Amino acid sequence: MTALFRKKQKEDLPDSTPYTKETMLTQIVMTLFAFLFIAPIIIILNYSFKSKKELYLGNPLSLPQSLNLDNYVKAYDKLNMKFTFINTFFYTACSVLILALLCGTTAWAIARCKKKFFQFAYIYFIIGILIPYQALFLPIYTIGYKMHLTNTRYGIIFMYVATGISFGVFLMNSFMNTVPLELEESARIDGCSVFKTYFVVVLPLLKPAMATLIVMQSFQIWNDYLLASLYVSKKQLKTLTVAIQSLFSAQSSDYTTAMAAIVISVLPIAVLFLFLQKYFIKGMTVGAVKG
Repeated sequence: MTALFRKKQKEDLPDSTPYTKETMLTQIVMTLFAFLFIAPIIIILNYSFKSKKELYLGNPLSLPQSLNLDNYVKAYDKLNMKFTFINTFFYTACSVLILALLCGTTAWAIARCKKKFFQFAYIYFIIGILIPYQALFLPIYTIGYKMHLTNTRYGIIFMYVATGISFGVFLMNSFMNTVPLELEESARIDGCSVFKTYFVVVLPLLKPAMATLIVMQSFQIWNDYLLASLYVSKKQLKTLTVAIQSLFSAQSSDYTTAMAAIVISVLPIAVLFLFLQKYFIKGMTVGAVKG
């Protein structure tokens, strides 16, 4: 009886052979693309453990004879990471925190208020996204120089906030439309003020969007080189990426130490993404559907 029941089940199941072949082909193609993306990371890790002799005289793709940690010690000393790492972390954390607060409240006001001023404000932020990044260098530096913001910590933070707020408002506004308006109305009926309604009712629902904004802006600010080099010339204010550039020059380049420094600089952002990836993926999906 059991054998007949299993035979009946197999007959009822559709033929899945064509789908299996297509799935296998898709997996093969995606595996090749994944390897292409991960290959540079593997090469950087490989180089970071090699000595200069192994790098220049040996096969570039060969594995190191031993895990040479001297490159990481040299990177820490040459890049003065006691200051550059802390500077980069401070600029990134402060800028992202300010952006999260400003973009969330601004997007909430734009999404809930239908007056012409708020509609114009939303268009204004959208235009800010369309302006090429490089076109902002001269006016940003000119304004910063006249206001004595260059070579200052708060000037660098304001610069990152100014360049990232347009995208942040656009992202948060796309997600804000998914928040039920009835919850806010119920909160107002219960006597909540405007600030309490936002921070107690609305803000907890914006975790995916906030995580997406934090991850994307952290990537942008942590890895930024052009704006940081434009605004910073003092050695004690330099960021990690600006310091890494000093290892590459026309006369001599210390590639093994530079690769070790790159590995160190990537670790904090990788850890941040691992902690927030669940909310990040959800936020990107909602934004794609609603946008």
